[in-house]
This record gives sequence, C-alpha cells and structure tokens, in this order.
Amino acid sequence: MLFGLDGVEIGLIIVALCLFGGILSGFPVAFAIGGAGVISFGIIAMLDGAGLLIHQAIDTGSAMYVDLINSGIKADAISIFRYPDLPRMEEPVFPRGWEFALDRNVSFIVNRMNERVLAGQSIETLLAVLMFVLMGITLERSKIANDLLTTMAKVFGPLPGGLAVSVVVVGAFLAASTGIVGATVVTMGLLSLPTMLRNNYSPEIATGVIAASGTLGQIIPPSIVIVLLGTLAGDLYSSAQESRAIEAGCTDALTYLGEPAVLSVGTLFQAALLPGILLALLYALYAFGYALVNPSKAPAVEMGVSNGDVITRSESFTWFLGVPVALIAGLMLMSNLNMVGSQSIQVDSYTDIGQGASLRTNVSEECQTSMIGLHGQEAWDTAITQSAEIEAAGGVAESVKLSEEEIAAAVVAKADAAAPIGTGIAILAIIFALILTTARGARPAADHRPIYIGLIGVVLGLLVDILFIRPTTSAGVTVVLMLIPWAIALYGCTFAAIMLSKNELVRVVFPPLILIVAVLGSILGGITNPTPAAALGAGGAIMLAAYRRLREDDKSGKVVIFSTLAVILMILIGVNFDLRVNQGSPSFETWVAFAFAYTAWLYAFFGLLFSCYVLFKAGILPPVVRETAKVTSMVFTILIGSQVLNLVVISFGGEHYIQQFLKSFDNELTVFLIVMLVLFVLGFVLDFLEIIYIVIPIVGPVIYGGTFDPKWVTIMIAVNLQTSFLTPPFGFALFYLRGVAPKGVTTGHIYRGVAPFVLIQVVGLGLLWMFPAIVTIVPDLIPN
Repeated sequence: MLFGLDGVEIGLIIVALCLFGGILSGFPVAFAIGGAGVISFGIIAMLDGAGLLIHQAIDTGSAMYVDLINSGIKADAISIFRYPDLPRMEEPVFPRGWEFALDRNVSFIVNRMNERVLAGQSIETLLAVLMFVLMGITLERSKIANDLLTTMAKVFGPLPGGLAVSVVVVGAFLAASTGIVGATVVTMGLLSLPTMLRNNYSPEIATGVIAASGTLGQIIPPSIVIVLLGTLAGDLYSSAQESRAIEAGCTDALTYLGEPAVLSVGTLFQAALLPGILLALLYALYAFGYALVNPSKAPAVEMGVSNGDVITRSESFTWFLGVPVALIAGLMLMSNLNMVGSQSIQVDSYTDIGQGASLRTNVSEECQTSMIGLHGQEAWDTAITQSAEIEAAGGVAESVKLSEEEIAAAVVAKADAAAPIGTGIAILAIIFALILTTARGARPAADHRPIYIGLIGVVLGLLVDILFIRPTTSAGVTVVLMLIPWAIALYGCTFAAIMLSKNELVRVVFPPLILIVAVLGSILGGITNPTPAAALGAGGAIMLAAYRRLREDDKSGKVVIFSTLAVILMILIGVNFDLRVNQGSPSFETWVAFAFAYTAWLYAFFGLLFSCYVLFKAGILPPVVRETAKVTSMVFTILIGSQVLNLVVISFGGEHYIQQFLKSFDNELTVFLIVMLVLFVLGFVLDFLEIIYIVIPIVGPVIYGGTFDPKWVTIMIAVNLQTSFLTPPFGFALFYLRGVAPKGVTTGHIYRGVAPFVLIQVVGLGLLWMFPAIVTIVPDLIPN
C-alpha cells in the first residue's frame, strides 16, 4: 500500500486535492469542479495501472465472513470498519480496469444530465431557480433596498443599535423578496456601511451585521438553496427509505413506513419559515444587546422623522395591534363555531373507497418484525384489528356510482350543514377591514368619513351573505348581490389607499410585501408548487420595478396598477366560476365570467409586456437578463461538473467506502453529528453549491435512510450551509462586503465582525436540534 493507506483512501485524497487546487487556482468554479473530476480520474487511473493503489477488500470467501452471513447479518452491514478483524484480500481500486470505469462514467454522466438537467422529473422544480434569480435581480435593480434601508433607519435608528437592527430587518425583508446573497450584501454594504461608520458604529459590528443579514436569503423562503437542496434531498430520501425497507424485509417503503416516502420543495419552504425568522431574531437581539453593553460602538441615531402624521402610543396600540388581532381572532372564532366556512355543495358522483388498515399486515414475518420495531406492538395490533374488521365486513368497500336521487340528497345535506358566511367573503371582508382600519391609524388627523363608509360596506356585505346568499346560489347571482356592498367597501378602500400612500413606511414596505405574500402564500398554502409561484414572483417583480421607474420619471403608472388589478380579477373569477367552457353546455354566466377572465388575462399580459418595455427603454432589463443568465448558467454548470466528480468518486469505490464508515456507527445521532461537523468545516473552503452537489449525494443515502424527519434533516443542512457564506477565509459574503467596504475597513475588521454571527449560527443549529418542532410545526399545520 502507498504510504500505508488504502487505495480508496488515497483516491479520496487525490480528488480532494484536485478539487481544492482547482478552486484556489482562480479558475471559474463552475468549470474547476468538472476539471478536478477529469484530472483526479486520470491520476488515479495512472497510479492504479502502475499497481500503486491497492484496496484491502473483505475476503467474502473466508470462513469468518460466511459465519457472519449465516448468523443473519446482511452483507451490506458488513464492513472493515465494523468488523476490522475479517480476513482481507488485495485488489486494484478499478477491479475491471480503468477503461471499463471510464466507459461507465461517460454513460452515467449522459444519463444523469438527461435526468437532472434536461428532461428529468426535477427539471420543472429547477426552473424555479431561474425565476427566483430573475425576481431577485429585478428587485435589486429596482433600488428597493435603498428605500427600505432609509425608512427602517428612521424607525429603528433612535434605539440603541438601531441602525444594526434596521439592517437585520431589511436583510430579512430582502431575503424573502430577492434571495440573492451577493446583491443583498453589496447593496447594504454600499448604503448602510458608510452611514453606520459615520455615526460612530464600530467597523466590527457594522460589517458583521451586514454580512450576516445578507445571508438570510439562503434560509428564508423563497430560497434558491432550498430549491436546489430540496430537489436533491427528495430523491435521496425516497431511494434511501426504499433501501431501508428492503433491508427490513419489506417490499417497499410505503409498506414499511405506512406512508409515502416523499419530500417536496414546497414542504421544505414551509419548514424553513420559522428557522429563518429565528435566525433574524437572534441577529437583531445580538445587535441590540451589543449596543446596550457597548453604547459608544453602536449608538442611537436620529435619522429624521417620517412624513406621516404624529401617532400617539395608544392609537398605535389600538389600530396597529388591537384591531388587527381582534379581527383575525374573530374570524378564527367564527370558523370554530361554524359561522364561517365553505359553502360549496359540490359532491362526488361516486362513493368514497373504504378506509383500509393503518398498516399493511399481509407481509412476511421478517417485515412484520421490522414494522413492529418501527411502529410499536400497539400500532401493529391496531392494524391487525382493523384488517379483521374490514375482512369481516366483506373487504374494503369499493367506490360505486351514486344515483341521481342520492346525489340530490347529498347536495341538500351539504347545503343544510354549510356555514352562513362563506370563507371567501369572510376573508375578503377581513382584508377590506384591515386596509380601512390601518389607514385610520396611519392618518389620525385626516377626514375619516370615507373610512367609516367603507366599513359600513363591509358590514353590509356580511349581512347580504347571511340573509340572501345560500349555498345553492350561483356565482353570478352572488356577484350581483354583493356588487353594491363591495362597491361601498371599495370606495372606502380607495380613500384608505390614498391615505396610506402618504405614509412613507407603508409606501415603501407595502408593494414588495404584497409580492412576498403572493409568492410565499401560494407555496406555503399548498395552492401551487414553487415553479408557478416563482413565475408569478418574476412577473410581479418586473411590474413593480417598472412602476417605480415610471414614478421616478414623473410618469403615470396606471397601466401597471390596472394590470395588477387584472391579475387579481383573474384569480377571483377562477376561484368562483367554472371556466371550462369547452366541456358540456356552459351557462350564460359562465360565458360572461370567461369573457371577463380572458379580457383580464389579455390586459395583464399587455401590462407585463409594457413593463418589460419600460425597463428595456430605461436600460434596466438587458443587464437583468444577462445577470440572470450568468447566475443560472453557473448553477447548472456546477450541477453538471459535480456529477462528473461524483461519478469519479463512485467509480473507485469512494462513495461506498464513506457510506460504510458512517454506517459503522450504531447511533444514528452520532452519524448525523459527524456529517454536520464535516459540512461546517467544509464551509470554510467550499461554496454551498459544491457542498450540495458533491458532498450531499455521498452522505445523503445514510442520513436520509434513518428515522429522522427528512424536513428537519434538510433544514439543519440548509442552516449549516448558510454558515459557509460567513466562515473565513472563503466566505462569499465576506468577499462581497470587502469589495465595497471603505478603505478604513480592513479584512481583519470583517473577520472579527462575523465571528459572533458564526457562533449565533451554531446557537441556532443547537436550538433547532433541541426543539425540532420549530421546523416541523408549520408543515404539520398546513395540509399538503
């Protein structure tokens, strides 16, 4: 053996040295990864051909190995790490020659490119990367961060460490709207850092909070990291659990687990929401605490006042906290009392299929033993009892077609049980009420009569719904009945919007906030998957940027506003009307609704094209498209290059060697701790993309093949990867900030500034470790 090391170990060292050498050479990372794979394979093949790389493999023909197999231990569980005394035999790292390995690698890379880059199941999800990048770069070029930083500085500046806290707030806001770390760090570095230094903030706290806040885009949805990691993790979890089920003696993961082994990007967005907010809160608390301990290094600063009315503390508490809480709590209470709920009377024309047992019981004895070990004896006994009851009843009830009389009876029963107020109308009333009451609080000195008129319209709308609208009322008649009340409410909301537009905080925060709610709400609410939501975000960002540009040029933005209203109109019509005019014999009101929806779609499309023209004429759109193409191309090129490197590691047994080492530990917790520590250390020298596409596929089958919740595992990895942007010497956020920092700010200042935030990341990981419900509670509450 060379240097007393196993041939596979030397191969792994060669791959690591080639990878780090390629990255440190200054060559573009996207190409350095693939190049490192080709060069390392050539070196390993040359050494193997010379007989210098010898792998000490287990002698499967030895008596000790045969005894282990006969004792019931599976071959996959036998390794040199768990049984170091087993007899060995020497063999080359390429048992069938490097030529065969090369031929197999070329075939595999073509297949993997087709599956993961060109036409596989994950390609639709990966398209979300393009859309989110376009959304982020467009918003960054629209100078949204400028206004946000200025406004938040006025709000938080008078507090100790207020400027630092405002940077965290803006960082979290930009994370949810752009998700582009480089753009966020550079923008906040250019705008906030000179201001903070000019107001006697220490360079350490100023640079640290800017770099850390800029990385929140890696964890707060919509996050590109979660899209990329989730696409990979879903495949790894599914295949790992299938392997686990087969090892347990079962036919598939559904039988063994009792539920599908599925992990989607949308679910991970839900899981990442609270951890992202937690990290932002920890950053803000540290900045505030630092200012209290070191007031001279993070003083309170008066940045000027907003141009709104003077609002007393009691008015703020009443209109901005008390009334919204009362409205939302009232809606929830009425929902629990069945006063608000669905009024749909749509029923299936077939009966439901009978409920099966909670677990499959017609399994082999080995699988039964494994399932009892996983679910417990009580769960197995319950499934046995359920199966016996189903069998006694003649088996699982089949779905049968209902007669016309049965369908009519089901419709009547559903109408009688419906709530008096429909969910849609109740939500719309709450939105109107929140707009009106917020405007009342924001402009206490204005004329409030239009506000009160609008509130009267809201109340009238609820009364009309209770008194005149029944579950059997058609959508067209409902629109006619609600026309006058909602017109009155919209009259008040129009005045409310004018009032709110004169408040600087609302004017700056509201437009991007609506975009964030639309994108995240559609994903977190399970309405759509990330790709259409990302497309909505990209289109909304283009229209928002165009509107801001028109306002800067003192031109009317009515086309953009009306286009936005057209989108809202399309959604409302689509929710309330059946627009399938090509099926059956559609009614007159269906055709009318379709005509309005189609007209709204045409106008919205025109508004999007008009917005693109405005940005193109202003010279904003071409660089946005170029930058989007560059970032997206880099991601996909790294994806291809990492596949080459991965296949090289697999070809000489490196992946199997690492997985056998991890599986040699009996404690699943120990394995996950080792992986997390390795990822943390690699974050000092590798970018998150390299870690996702090179390291995760190797360790994924082990960490996703256990009992841990896959959502929790993935979010823990994502938070760990976020740290890679902050850890010296290769943290990308540090490079971004160093490039725009004033001359007086040194690299040492930046390194010392981020050190506490790296520790905060570790604390955040610890909190997620001790309280996994922070990750799982939102996906558990929202049905998927």
